[in-house]
Amino acid sequence: MIEARSSARPAWLGGGSIFLAVLTLVGAVWTFRPTSDEPPLPPMVGTSDLSRFRADAWFLPAEELLGFVEIPAGPFLMGSDLGLDPLAFDNEHWLETGGRATVELPTLYVGRFEVTVVQFRAFVEATEYRAHPAAVAGPADHPVVAVSWTDALSYVHWLEGQLRESGETPAELARLLGEGWRVTLPTEAEWEKAARGTDGRIYTWGDAPRRDRANFMSGGTQPVGSLPCPECPHGLADMAGNVWEWTRTPFRAAPYNRGASPTDPREDALWVMRGGSFADPERNVRAAIRGGADPGARRSFIGFRLAISRP
Repeated sequence: MIEARSSARPAWLGGGSIFLAVLTLVGAVWTFRPTSDEPPLPPMVGTSDLSRFRADAWFLPAEELLGFVEIPAGPFLMGSDLGLDPLAFDNEHWLETGGRATVELPTLYVGRFEVTVVQFRAFVEATEYRAHPAAVAGPADHPVVAVSWTDALSYVHWLEGQLRESGETPAELARLLGEGWRVTLPTEAEWEKAARGTDGRIYTWGDAPRRDRANFMSGGTQPVGSLPCPECPHGLADMAGNVWEWTRTPFRAAPYNRGASPTDPREDALWVMRGGSFADPERNVRAAIRGGADPGARRSFIGFRLAISRP
């Protein structure tokens, strides 16, 4: 449940029912089989270090929970106050406060790294999903790019099925899934809490830009987790820069509008993406930065990361 101070939950901000409806719509997408004359997948380019990942577990991180990091329940400051952050855009201000607001979130789990090329390629190879060539041909340990919102949902749907069916899934993850938790994209609020923690910092590491903490104003993506960020909350990597990340929240003009009605997923909506990319200036890698894109957009600077939450 998501609450803004004492208000009732805005359906569009949580997005649980919307996400599940869309997941149902795309449930058959990943089972698509191309015709026999489809060309083979292009080879991955460059050299990559995959020692941090498990080839026997869909190339997820070689960690106890396969890279999923617990984000504890509790409140955090969401949005921007122009008096504290002069780089803030208008769409970062909450309509009711004109600045930031306190949002209460339950416990969730967020992926330590952005989904990588090799992880997405494992899905494509297993299902013969028709992905953009750029999504499967980059360096294996770089974030996957050229993935649409529906591509991301298709991967999510497939991976959840693998985790549910495999006897090798860590016991804690199996327990969560057995209790009804879902592998998802994070909501906009979940993403921002994971990125900035509870103290309202401007960047995920603090209040000043640092080129040694994030990949921005550069010529391309870097391997996930290349830049250590000991100050970043929860030990998550690349929550600023590298690639913009899809969320499961429909885009609105501000991060909160109590009177807004839920978006119909069958309409031509925009979906929120967060975090900025390698090509962006420092203003666009702040923790509250908000972007929106068409669900079919496949761009060289958009990727995603995973979350596990209770609907």
